[in-house]
Amino acid sequence: MNQVPFVTLNNGTRMPQLGFGLWRVPDTGAQAAVATALEAGYRSIDTAAVYANERGAGRAIAASGVPRGELFVTTKLWNDRDETWGRDNVLRAFDASLDRLGLDHVDLYLIHWPHPMREEYPAIWRTFEEIAGSGRAKAVGVSNFGPAQLARLHAESPLVPAVNQVELHPYLPQRELREAHAAHGIATEAWSPLGQGEDLLAEPAVLAVAGRHGRSAAQVVLRWHLQQGVIAIPKSVTPARIRENLDLFGFELDAADLAALGGLDSGRRLGPDPETFDPPRPGGRPSRWRRLARRMSGLVSPSRGRGPGGG
Repeated sequence: MNQVPFVTLNNGTRMPQLGFGLWRVPDTGAQAAVATALEAGYRSIDTAAVYANERGAGRAIAASGVPRGELFVTTKLWNDRDETWGRDNVLRAFDASLDRLGLDHVDLYLIHWPHPMREEYPAIWRTFEEIAGSGRAKAVGVSNFGPAQLARLHAESPLVPAVNQVELHPYLPQRELREAHAAHGIATEAWSPLGQGEDLLAEPAVLAVAGRHGRSAAQVVLRWHLQQGVIAIPKSVTPARIRENLDLFGFELDAADLAALGGLDSGRRLGPDPETFDPPRPGGRPSRWRRLARRMSGLVSPSRGRGPGGG
């Protein structure tokens, strides 16, 4: 039985608190990975235009036999710096994502990065209001937005983002940002919930908590997210690890466990800084894009199958 709890978003939409991330999963492997995840019991799938695997995810969804009403599908607008993101381009990108997914709607559509130096995100958000009003996205939100960008949206729009998906893990717990989210009814979603793998999962504090519970390091870190009310989207392409990352509901971290993991807070960011990150169109600057992809995918061996799960 699927024991994943739900978070009720600020518009009443219910979102599973644990999902399956597809960052750095090639389209050729996405169908098998999503099929394994759905078979294991995941019902939330997180992809993005820039991941270039929406088609594979859509094929898996279509073949799964899982009723569409039981699934929660997220994708994201890649608002790169090489395009002007007026209404027509945003709507065109959204339609293209739906087409690649083979769906008539998504459950959540996110602005992938704020690009504060360009100041296009308020205009993009106005088009997101239109998308939400059309019903073709049950909820809309943002990703990698900081307090200043959220405050500007609050000042200029009546629509509050349902979700802000940000880098979040024990090295970077984002306490102040989560407090801002709570004050405005924004759900916090973590990409890179496992801190990109090996460094965090080898921390003595993490291994000690895992040992006390007879669980893996990844399981206790994901449990840490859930007990703080954070939505997490771990990524793996290994079937055993896909299933392991879902098996989080037969144990609970106590106050000492939470304090031990909380002690890892160093403010260490593993992905780009959203205040300065201004990505190009994929393919437009291949060498820079490949460097970014390597950086965000972490130094994780393929056999471990761990990655940031979003971003």
